Amino acid sequence: MLDVRRLRILQHLAAYGTVAATADALHLTAPAVSQHLAALQKEAGTPVVEKHGRTLRLTAAGELLVAHTEVILAELAAAESGLAAMKGGRRGTVRISAFASAARTLVPPLFERLTGSGTGTDPTPDNGTGAARDLSLRLSVQEPDEALDELHKRSTDLALVHSYTVLPRSVPAAWEQTVLMEEPVLLALHPDRAGREGLTAGQPADLSRLAHLPWLTPGPETSCYEMIQRACGAAGFVPDIRASSSDFSVLTALAAVDAGAVLVPRMALPDHTAALSLHPLVRPVSRTVFTVSRAGTGKHPDLRAVLDLLHETATALDDRTAGRPDRPR
Repeated sequence: MLDVRRLRILQHLAAYGTVAATADALHLTAPAVSQHLAALQKEAGTPVVEKHGRTLRLTAAGELLVAHTEVILAELAAAESGLAAMKGGRRGTVRISAFASAARTLVPPLFERLTGSGTGTDPTPDNGTGAARDLSLRLSVQEPDEALDELHKRSTDLALVHSYTVLPRSVPAAWEQTVLMEEPVLLALHPDRAGREGLTAGQPADLSRLAHLPWLTPGPETSCYEMIQRACGAAGFVPDIRASSSDFSVLTALAAVDAGAVLVPRMALPDHTAALSLHPLVRPVSRTVFTVSRAGTGKHPDLRAVLDLLHETATALDDRTAGRPDRPR
């Protein structure tokens, strides 16, 4: 009989890569992890890990067990979520990993409504009963790849990530995904430069006619950088990058003083855009913002409350921008 606790250790080894990191994540000692893995190999009747230099790697049998363990852990999570919903219970803490612009626009309302932070009001009632929800949020701002890695390692409960039409993102099929919104990627220019290029505010821009411009981009470690490379590549040129920052507020501030052009997702725009001329693209590029949680966890009352409020916030944000001239028609 296979021991679920030992299967969980094997799953963590697959996620964290080393015995030491696995031990830290599970609050065990490294020798204890090694002993559990040895016992699991006896239970399985075949090696599940093998030495690879100074590290361990999974054998084919180990990879098979990890795949089945993901299903087992998902079913256990679903059972726990179901019991919590029946009892009206809650874990009390939801850990969120979100990319920067989502953390700036979508996450603050969660703190305001679920924890009552800084409002002087009571938190959102729990399931309509009138009882205050004792819910704590923990936020980590991370790029989507890092957020998904944290989800895989079970270091976060909910990943708030994005993908682009020119840059799809792969997510394990067993994980639960919910689309929050889709938003356009816009070209931001100084109004004078836009005028010199024959563009009026809100007029669609043809990137193939703008290859001569200096460009402002996020850092090469980000998926937004790759999005810009692909969009420009599809238009037939490699952008001449004059400034690089992973903070879109820096890039739009530079565009506002005519330092160059930037492609920016609508949600990453600053609150005030009067100094910018904004343009949808002739060949549209859009960004899908979505949540990802591990299989079986989405029905837990606390996580469900967070997901519902994220939907409300995203819908309200989309409605507020519906009439903007830069919104594609």
